[in-house]
Amino acid sequence: MRLFVTGISGFVGSSLARAALAAGEQVCGIHLDGPPPIAGVEAWEVDLADAGALSQAVARARPDAVLHLGGLSHVGGSWDRMADYFRVNVLGTENLLAAAAAAEVGRIVFASSAEVYGAVPEDAVPIPEGRPVAPASPYALTKAAAERLALAAGAVVVRSFNLVGPGQAATFALPSFARQLVAVERGEAEPVVRVGNLSARRDFVHVADGVAAYRLLAGRGEPGEVYNLATGRAVSIREALDRLIALAGVEAEVVVDPERMRPVDVPVLAGDPGKLAALGWRAERTLDDALRELLEEARGEAGEPAGGRGAG
Repeated sequence: MRLFVTGISGFVGSSLARAALAAGEQVCGIHLDGPPPIAGVEAWEVDLADAGALSQAVARARPDAVLHLGGLSHVGGSWDRMADYFRVNVLGTENLLAAAAAAEVGRIVFASSAEVYGAVPEDAVPIPEGRPVAPASPYALTKAAAERLALAAGAVVVRSFNLVGPGQAATFALPSFARQLVAVERGEAEPVVRVGNLSARRDFVHVADGVAAYRLLAGRGEPGEVYNLATGRAVSIREALDRLIALAGVEAEVVVDPERMRPVDVPVLAGDPGKLAALGWRAERTLDDALRELLEEARGEAGEPAGGRGAG
């Protein structure tokens, strides 16, 4: 199978490319900003908003499947960049769908987000795919709009819950905590971890398990269907931080930083993964696995600029 991946140099895209190459598949795609794609991947620097360049890239690639992972993905940042998020996440998706249709691509997988569900009552968790969406942030709104376009085009939509693991930018909570703890461990910073809202509870999925799900859906997902990429379990950010502190073996004071608080934060998100499990997927790795890898990565990257790897 030949895969065309948007955001191929980003957190999820680069992990997916490595897994696909290891399985003997051909991988190509587009990227913008961030690091160059990994070795063995043919890629072009293309903005999703550039319809002409995007169409040329897809036509040149002649892929069997398109996996649309690229876009702007920071929920908090979307409040300050609403126009950019609409341009990239909605118009960019529309451009990609048109390019894939013109190239007669057989399968499209669109990476959406659990954020489209919005605030959900406790008795509705874990959330099934049939629950109506109620986006509560500009980011979630753009994902919900892009979903409508993707489903109308017969794409497979994946509502990803919180993917976590090595390669994730320090603008996200857990990688940020890991890098702060390593700085404390090395005596490079005062024993303090600066945090935002710790009460939110999230369904964390290791990025390697997420990549396995995307690859499975590229081959077996039902066109026009929505799948939750989730474990069904919610863990508070506070609990995840406590686990990370214990794994790091350091003492640090937890201090709330108003700059890290979002205008709106959905209290709990956990998804019902039943539809994906029916295809043979299950989570093989734990949150603690991801936390250990984040610490190892932070220790190996000490001295590098924080946030050097983003969404791609």
